[in-house]
Amino acid sequence: MVIASFSELKTRLCERSPKSAVVAAAHDEHTLQAVFTAHRDGLIRPILVGHKEKILAIAQTLGEELEPAQVVDAADDGQCAARSVELIRSGAGALLIKGMLQTGVLLKAVVHRETGIRASAVMSHVAILDVPSYHKLLYVTDGGMVVAPDLEQKRHILQNAVEFCRFLGYDCPKAAALCAVETVTPSMPETADGAALKQAAEQGDFGPCLVEGPISLDLATDREAAQVKGYQSPVAGDADILLAPSIAAGNLLGKSLYGLAGGEMAGVVLGASVPITVNSRGATPEEKYWSILISAAMN
Repeated sequence: MVIASFSELKTRLCERSPKSAVVAAAHDEHTLQAVFTAHRDGLIRPILVGHKEKILAIAQTLGEELEPAQVVDAADDGQCAARSVELIRSGAGALLIKGMLQTGVLLKAVVHRETGIRASAVMSHVAILDVPSYHKLLYVTDGGMVVAPDLEQKRHILQNAVEFCRFLGYDCPKAAALCAVETVTPSMPETADGAALKQAAEQGDFGPCLVEGPISLDLATDREAAQVKGYQSPVAGDADILLAPSIAAGNLLGKSLYGLAGGEMAGVVLGASVPITVNSRGATPEEKYWSILISAAMN
């Protein structure tokens, strides 16, 4: 099974029960618009952590009535992050949603050795993109967490993304280890990494999936271009996962597909005990909503 669009994913989730969601620094109109919409759609049951009076005032403006137990007062960003993670650790939430605070502040609480919720050796970010010119959703990783991953870190990043797709219902995700060329070239270490990841996948290291590498972006997403170049691979022109060689490449790719190519984007951090949405504080309510949708699908 593959998923063609966010709207298709939303349809698939209609019959699922809502998940408890903790919202860190919920005193933000765009965040609450997305959260309340997700609540009305039956995706989540929110617990709102942040400046209580601001949260209640925004909720009133948006025409929402809140129960006292839904709001947890927190004075500053550090408290918002710590209390939100504490709620997750206690079992009160199945996903964590970032509101009006810096990503670094939230992740510092997430990875704290004694009180955090880190569950994997490498935490990574996946940008999910619904791009009009592509026939299904794309999963770009990692454009937000690991700056310059070595081969071992790429193994973890790829494993996170493959397992993520399986959570969403993919039987055999197709992953492309992106490079500038399709041959192993000593001056481009990422090409050797791509070949190594392909070999590891063929040996079953990542479970049911297909991994191709090294492979360029055009061949990974354009079957006709692959045919012209004589590049034979079941991943060519049909990739689900685009594994970037660096955080810069992943960030640029995700934002290009989102901005210039007119795509819609969601994002989730993997490797904690629950999925975490970390949209920019300036993200639209729609972008935040899609991230919540994706995270709710994982449970």
